[in-house]
Amino acid sequence: MGEREYISLSGTVDTLVYQNEDNGYTVLRMESEDGELVTVVGCIPSVMPGEELEAFGGWETHPQHGRQFRARWSQRSLPDTEEGIYRFLASGAIKGIGPATATLLLTHFGSATLDVIESAPERLAELRGFSRKKAMQVSESFRKQVSLRRLMEFLSAHELRPQLALRLYQLYGDSAYALVQENPYILSSEAVGEGFDEADRLALSMGFSADSPQRLAAAVLHELAYNSTRGHVFIPRDKLIPVTAQLLDTDDAPIAAQLDKLIELGAVVSEQIAGVDACYLQTMYEAERYTAARLLEMNSTFLPEIKGLDRLISQIEAEDALVFAPQQLDAIRAAARQQVMLITGGPGTGKTTCVRAIVRLLNTLNLKVALAAPTGRAAKRLETLSGQEAKTIHRLLEATGLDETASVHFRRSESNPLSCDAVILDEASMIDIGLMRALLLALPQRCRLILVGDADQLPSVGPGRVFPDMIRAGVFKTIRLNEIFRQASGSSIVQAAHEINHGEVPSLSRKDGDFFFMRRQYAERAAETIVELYARRLPDNMHIPVRELQLLTPTHKGPLGTRMLNVRLQAALNPPAEGKKEHAFGDRIFREGDRVMQNRNNYDLIWYRADAVHELSNTNFDSDWDVSPSAGFYEDEADSLQWADDEDFDSGEPAPFMELDAHESGLGIFNGDIGHILKIDDSERSLLIDFEGKLTKYSYELLADLEHAWAISVHKSQGGEFRGVILSAMPAPPRLMTRAILYTAVTRAKELLVAVGDEAVLHKMVTNERIERRYSGLRARLAGM
Repeated sequence: MGEREYISLSGTVDTLVYQNEDNGYTVLRMESEDGELVTVVGCIPSVMPGEELEAFGGWETHPQHGRQFRARWSQRSLPDTEEGIYRFLASGAIKGIGPATATLLLTHFGSATLDVIESAPERLAELRGFSRKKAMQVSESFRKQVSLRRLMEFLSAHELRPQLALRLYQLYGDSAYALVQENPYILSSEAVGEGFDEADRLALSMGFSADSPQRLAAAVLHELAYNSTRGHVFIPRDKLIPVTAQLLDTDDAPIAAQLDKLIELGAVVSEQIAGVDACYLQTMYEAERYTAARLLEMNSTFLPEIKGLDRLISQIEAEDALVFAPQQLDAIRAAARQQVMLITGGPGTGKTTCVRAIVRLLNTLNLKVALAAPTGRAAKRLETLSGQEAKTIHRLLEATGLDETASVHFRRSESNPLSCDAVILDEASMIDIGLMRALLLALPQRCRLILVGDADQLPSVGPGRVFPDMIRAGVFKTIRLNEIFRQASGSSIVQAAHEINHGEVPSLSRKDGDFFFMRRQYAERAAETIVELYARRLPDNMHIPVRELQLLTPTHKGPLGTRMLNVRLQAALNPPAEGKKEHAFGDRIFREGDRVMQNRNNYDLIWYRADAVHELSNTNFDSDWDVSPSAGFYEDEADSLQWADDEDFDSGEPAPFMELDAHESGLGIFNGDIGHILKIDDSERSLLIDFEGKLTKYSYELLADLEHAWAISVHKSQGGEFRGVILSAMPAPPRLMTRAILYTAVTRAKELLVAVGDEAVLHKMVTNERIERRYSGLRARLAGM
């Protein structure tokens, strides 16, 4: 959308009403050229009173705040009159200058004040109270303002998000503008993350040629980065070159030449792996190489023999009045004897019993055990089943956000290892190569690593196939649990899962038990049945509340995809109502009470523990969703509920009024986390969301990272377990109609599974043994291939 489609509004910034320093969102009052005081809202980073502003956008009427001008982009200029300069400086725009100092500067330098600050800061030392150090600090602060403004206006003029200016300045400082001019493709780098298409559009509009070295290099790196999001750790050279050439509509030769230059520079690593000429991003190469080396080193470490091991295991059996099966005994013994070991098995095969026994045994040996899982849902389930605290991997490693290269930074590392003697990781099939490297870096020497999972489930969302590769390498002690125990053998869900895994179509004619199939040949009728089951029949007849039901579907698109089904389910389960606020974002409507899911990792969102806030606030919060009261509320002297100040959420520390300990707050909401919208506040442009006990304030600018979650894809359900699962079994693209997807969906159900759809679809899925191919060198490195 270009400037010609907007109207412009010019004037002088009068006051700032609100400004978010992280994303640049601003509410300000501006005196227009005709003398009217108007409200302007939009992304206008670092704007200050006294600046001249030309905003491009349109008028709108806010339900609470009335008429306002929404700026889609803007141009700014510094004031050139003494009155304007005073307002600008007195506003605190420059660190170290307030009203009194502004008066002093203007008295001495007049209308040349800003020029002196920028270009001749040594002259400031002529004034009383200005040391040379302070003069340099003031000049640096002002130059930052100028650089940021120049960069933002350049990006806005090319129809790019002004927020990019903040990210670029954080990375490159005063050099950011010059670097973008020199190579606009830095926008597509991992650190900036804008994407190749936008960077390419900018570069071509600036006059860069279609065969420029910058464009060719950026395209190669883009293909490697894009394919890492599809699960690949590397791309074979003979595939990387033609797909990049196709992207740019050029020949292979210039791409090959540029690839060789990137290899020479170290941005790409080329290595022969199992007969393949593999091309890695440098970060992926380091992750895979280190993971393999550390695992092999740990596996070769000798652990001292534990005397009386079988006697200790017998004590656990006696205390719990059970008898371990031979495979379980092997697993428990291996956990004591091996530094690295793996347990894999389907539902009902005793993985949980093994984990509980291993924890008991290691604690008896005075070994400190840390329990972890890739997702919050999986960690909570592991904690419940084991009776010991469990954390997500990110929380265990103390993730603190993204560093300057857009990589996750963890406090726990080689220099600050975990304080434990053993780590047990559940749902291990979900861990990707990057997270595995981070975990291994944080393990102290001689620390045991026990991975527990189901190798037949879908692979990790991130790059690699770590758990299956470790099993297939054949170098680690691996226990395969395949005996279904008596307490699980009566479950139709468990039986169906094992039948599917062995290529057998489960019985679809059951009239009792916990697995039912409802035949529906037409999409519309299937969708109607799903909504009826979700909204009425299962809550009323099976006594499973809506909040404990989950609809799974293989696809996002079509009438039985997540998008269309969520629209139907929102209308049925959370319709509009008087007093229930909502906010439109694109073609979606977010409403108080909605179930939502995070669709990408956000390492910077601050959350507060709901139960801790509840204990402190002692505030009742009525909700149909049975969620805890909000961390975003507090009680004022009049006992009315108020929003906490925005700065309490953006400072990186718990809100002062909450008096929370560090363990009662944290950073990060991650891909696949599910929550409920408690409150929508248009004045703050934010939502308050309870992500299963973690309360976070969520700005409108982040809504692209949020989607409705009554219906979710099977891929996104990994690591979760739900009392009741409704499965859409209708036609989907062939790559999504696989045995692994069906098996993963079935194993998400704890008490009830209802499949709705076409029997032929289930037959196709069971017989389709297609396994998603991923380029990974981990197995070859581990096996010495």
